[in-house]
Amino acid sequence: MADQYHGVMQKIHDHTPNPTQILGFITLFVSGAILLLLTGLTLTGTVIGLVVLTPVLIFFSPILIPVATVLFVAVAGFLSAGGFGLAALSAISWLYNYIKGRHPPGADQIDYARMRIADTASHVKDYAREYGGYLQSKIQDAAPGA
Repeated sequence: MADQYHGVMQKIHDHTPNPTQILGFITLFVSGAILLLLTGLTLTGTVIGLVVLTPVLIFFSPILIPVATVLFVAVAGFLSAGGFGLAALSAISWLYNYIKGRHPPGADQIDYARMRIADTASHVKDYAREYGGYLQSKIQDAAPGA
């Protein structure tokens, strides 16, 4: 009986959290409670703000919607122009480094593609010569005096 009691007590003792774990749990609980409170306050403020500002937004919507549309298009245009300019600048920089022989990233793939295109063009040229010679002989066979 005493051994069984000590076995149960040992299991309870093994599963008892140490003070560091207890402090961590308390910190987690307090942080979670604070964040939950802030979430509730934010939701409450949002609802109150919508209730108060909805009539104002409805009243000024004939002015605000076109202004918002124009601002959106203008900002999107400036951001697009900046992005395209940055892309062009990057491409020019890459080409400059490639031409100077500095071996920018991706240069191996470009060289491989150029080599494949040159090989294909060479094969097509050889095939055209062979086929052209074949056609020339057929023409001479058809018209021996030509």
